[in-house]
Formats: sequence, structure tokens, C-alpha cells
Amino acid sequence: MAFPDLFKLEKLTIEAYAERERTTLTGAFVAMFNPATLTQGFGIDYAGTAGVGGVAQQARFVRRRPADLSVTLLLDGTGVDRVGLGGRGRTVGERIADLLAIAYRIDGDTHEPGFLWVKWGEWGTELGRTGYKCRLSNLGVTYQSFNRDGSPLRAELQLALVADDTLDKQLRVAGLSSPDVPHGRVVRAGDTLPAMTRAVYGSPARVAAVARANDLDQLRVAPVGAELLFPPVAR
Repeated sequence: MAFPDLFKLEKLTIEAYAERERTTLTGAFVAMFNPATLTQGFGIDYAGTAGVGGVAQQARFVRRRPADLSVTLLLDGTGVDRVGLGGRGRTVGERIADLLAIAYRIDGDTHEPGFLWVKWGEWGTELGRTGYKCRLSNLGVTYQSFNRDGSPLRAELQLALVADDTLDKQLRVAGLSSPDVPHGRVVRAGDTLPAMTRAVYGSPARVAAVARANDLDQLRVAPVGAELLFPPVAR
């Protein structure tokens, strides 16, 4: 029986992948120091339905917004993290460049920034998942100390991340199955738009609405691997 290493310090890691399914790892950024706090936001959108005269209002559920995550990471180039270890660590500038390369740079083939997966030990399991699949929304860098040559010695990174996963996975997690809520489907080999529409709504009658929602011609379907949105049936 294997026992956990009680002396091992799990470091927050941001992994980058080439695709939304997150199967092809393209790089990773390991925090120098674990954050003191993580701020995660959960939001729900409602449409207000006013009563006669505008005195009363009902909040009609529209959607659950993707969760967002804010985290602040510290970088130090003075060698404080290598006391007694010897050797040269990466500079603050190099570490910032590493993060920009995996999270901010636009890939020349996909024309997309990286698909990220934030992992930190057991964090996230309380929400029924491992870590946090996301994309970079904003990155702020505050330089706090400099060498005599102007190179940064310390910096604070403020990351704003927005949740990102395949439509199928998000809908499974949300537990949505009825035709009056939005659905997502990944196109498989041999799929046709009428057949996919029938599988969601029980009839191909709404194929035109599905085509409009995805900017498709009714006679064709998106390429294999693409994600299609199937809009809700009006109540």
C-alpha cells in the first residue's frame, strides 16, 4: 500500500494544451510560490419578466455563466527560493515569458491561445472535478523591484481566467437533459444535421433553427470534431 508523501509540497501548475479536449500537452508553468488565495466566481443570468404596471417581476432563468478564477502569483529573482541549492534559477523576465508563451501567444496553426488546465493537488475535487479547465482572460504584471540594469527582480502576476470545456462535458456537469435548455454536441463521422437534431429534440423538424444557430447550410454539417449548439425549445 502506497502512502502519501507528507513532506511533498504541491505547486500550483498551469498546463497548456493544443485543443479543448486537452490531450496534447504543449507546455506548463509552475508557480514559484503557491498563492495565498484563489478567488472563484459563479454567476447566473436571469431575464426579468415584469408584471402589470411594472410593480412585480419574476426572474426567469436564462443560463449559468462559466465560472471565473482570479489568482495572484509572485515571482522573485533574488534567489530566495534557491537558498542552499546553488546554481542559477530562471529570471523574473524569463518566467513571465514562459507564461505568456503558453497562455497568451496565439498558435499559428489553430489561431487560438492555449487551452489551460490549472492544477494544484486536491483543489477542485470539492466541486466534482480535478483542477480548473480555462482560458486566459487577462494578465496584469506589476513589477516591484529592479536590478541596476533595469531588469525586474520581483513581480506580481494577476491572472483572470474563464472556465472552458467541451459543450458535452459542461452540459453533463450541469445535469441538463430536456429539450428546453441549450444542448451541445460534437460532430462525429457520419453525422448529419437532421439526425443530430432528431437525437436532441426527438424530431428533425427544428433542423433549420439549428442551422441558423451555427451558421450552417441545412444540407451539410460542420466538420468532424466541431461542436454544435442546439438552442432550447421556447417554453
